[in-house]
Amino acid sequence: MAQVVYQIDSAHSAAHFSVRHMMVSNVRGEFTKLSGSLAYDASNPRNSSLEARLEAASINTCDEKRDAHLKSPDFLDAEKFPELTFRSKQVANEGDEWKVKGDLTIHGVTREVTLTVEGPTPEVKDPWGGYRIGATAETKIHRKDFGLTWNMALEAGGMLVGDEVKITIELEAMRQA
Repeated sequence: MAQVVYQIDSAHSAAHFSVRHMMVSNVRGEFTKLSGSLAYDASNPRNSSLEARLEAASINTCDEKRDAHLKSPDFLDAEKFPELTFRSKQVANEGDEWKVKGDLTIHGVTREVTLTVEGPTPEVKDPWGGYRIGATAETKIHRKDFGLTWNMALEAGGMLVGDEVKITIELEAMRQA
């Protein structure tokens, strides 16, 4: 079997993140607009590739003031850098897990990251005659590596915003004709 191309179904996919706040809790959020494609070779998954795009302005942490600050030049600078992108370069398996190495671009800065992937699921036929697969990918990044350096010292010590960001992508994709 050769590569099959799937389009990310943005209505059934999500990109979530969490970051420490004041060293006591995690703030969680998501990007609500994502798109991209997956070229999957079931007979040789190492020949597969993934390209994903997130709209920076679609960030949502359920707090309008915080979201506005995250879209500002202090963080994502969504006007100047409207997309966050991931382009895979290598797919490898380690036991039951897949590792997808690629270039992540945030705030105009590109760094290599490795996604740990669960899946993809077996292809299923949807009620409308289409075919779908799904997968979950996770990674951790350091936001300062991407030029996201804004922070504030706390009176008791430590910083307002943690450096490590945990990212989880829930992906559902539809086979293209």
